[in-house]
Amino acid sequence: MLSELKEKVYEANMELWRKGMVIYTWGNVSGIDRDKGLVVIKPSGVDYDVMKPEDMVVVDLNGNVVEGKLRPSSDTPTHVVLYNKYPEMGGVVHTHSTHAVAFAQAGKPITALGTTHADYFYGDIPCTRSLTDEEVHDAYEVNTGKVIIETFDGLGIDPMAVPGVVCKNHGPFAWGKTPDQAVYNSVVMEKVAEMAYITYGINPSVEREPQYILDKHYFRKHGPNAYYGQGGEH
Repeated sequence: MLSELKEKVYEANMELWRKGMVIYTWGNVSGIDRDKGLVVIKPSGVDYDVMKPEDMVVVDLNGNVVEGKLRPSSDTPTHVVLYNKYPEMGGVVHTHSTHAVAFAQAGKPITALGTTHADYFYGDIPCTRSLTDEEVHDAYEVNTGKVIIETFDGLGIDPMAVPGVVCKNHGPFAWGKTPDQAVYNSVVMEKVAEMAYITYGINPSVEREPQYILDKHYFRKHGPNAYYGQGGEH
């Protein structure tokens, strides 16, 4: 079942590993077949160096395992909540990458400070609120997805224009139209978080980049009037 999507999700997970975004068994990537209403996701607690495409687990949009010998990622409910809310999403990624986690632990958004950020994220990458004690003990992973949605709805942010978030005290999630695009956005988010961290160290009072610069750099890569590259770029 879904052998092609399993291969894509496997390769996306391995790309996280190749890019140094994950160590040990940390992190996970999923992808969805919208026609079938099924999600393929990394199995829980399996090392990247032994993982195979056939180890990927298939779940439905209620999080029930449809196919697979292994348990799906413990973050599966978060992925499913996001897929159910946002039909444009085709891939979701969670990591514990160092600088994005630092912003999550500090409870701060990754502010749009320059053009590298603006090339991929149309504004600040938000930070969610902390989950309540009840939310953690009731349905932690489900409520992690719900607080991401609450954050984007509350701020009026299009999640496909800002394809990432840092969950307070936890870490980053990113997404895209495909699993590989979600990984790409996750890697870029970690890099712009690192750049922001360094920038704040040089100038703690640095201001957000002007909106007209953000607009220029974002829209030259995205939207109907984009002109960057040869077509097909992320």
